[in-house]
Amino acid sequence: MWDRVEGSWKELTGKVKEQWGKLTDDDLTVIAGKRDQLAGKIQERYGYASDKAHEEISAFERRLQEDRSFKS
Repeated sequence: MWDRVEGSWKELTGKVKEQWGKLTDDDLTVIAGKRDQLAGKIQERYGYASDKAHEEISAFERRLQEDRSFKS
């Protein structure tokens, strides 16, 4: 699943910013769709532990899978 996110990163940055509004445009550019980079930035911006950041990303993935516009 994450390979699809990475491949569609530019299109998904709006959804990412909706979920994690503290991430900057520069953060999103640096992350470039890399899951570990996203987790690190979430930890940095929100003060979350690694487990919490990864749980949030997994929940985000599940929502994307349910989103018909992403399934295409």
